[in-house]
Amino acid sequence: MKQNKQGFTLIELLVVIAIIGLLSTLSILALNQARARARDAKRISDVKQIQTALELYYNDAGDYPASIITGSPIVYGGNTYLAAVPAAPTPVDGNTCNGLGTPYTTSYVYAKSGTGTAGTASYLLRYCLGATVNNVIGNTLQTASPAGIK
Repeated sequence: MKQNKQGFTLIELLVVIAIIGLLSTLSILALNQARARARDAKRISDVKQIQTALELYYNDAGDYPASIITGSPIVYGGNTYLAAVPAAPTPVDGNTCNGLGTPYTTSYVYAKSGTGTAGTASYLLRYCLGATVNNVIGNTLQTASPAGIK
C-alpha cells in the first residue's frame, strides 16, 4: 500500500524559516542605516538653513543675532528670516559626540563673536554628525561659520 505524503518535512520548514529570519534581519539593518543617513542629511540641511537666515539677518542688521533659540524665529525689523530654528533630529548618531556633553548632542549650539560695527562679527554653529555626508566628516563635532561648513 502506497502512502501519499502531502506537506513539507520538518527540515524543509526549518530551512524556510531560517531564510526568512536572515532576510528580515538584513532588511532591518539596512533600514536603520538609511534612517541614520537621513538624520545626518537633515542635520546638514538644518545647518545650511540656519546659515542662510543668519546671513540675511546680517545683511539687514549689520551684525549677527546675540543668540538663537531652538523653536524660536530669527527676526529683525519686522522681517522673519527663519520661522523657527530647527531642533536637531534624535537619536544622536555616532559615538564621539556623545562624550561632548548634552548641548552638542541634542541641539545646534550657536555662539556669536565680535561686533558688526567693528567689522569683526562672526559666529560658530556647532553640531554633530554620525557619519560622513558628502565632504563633511562624520562621528565628530562639526562647526559652521560664515566661511561655510567645516
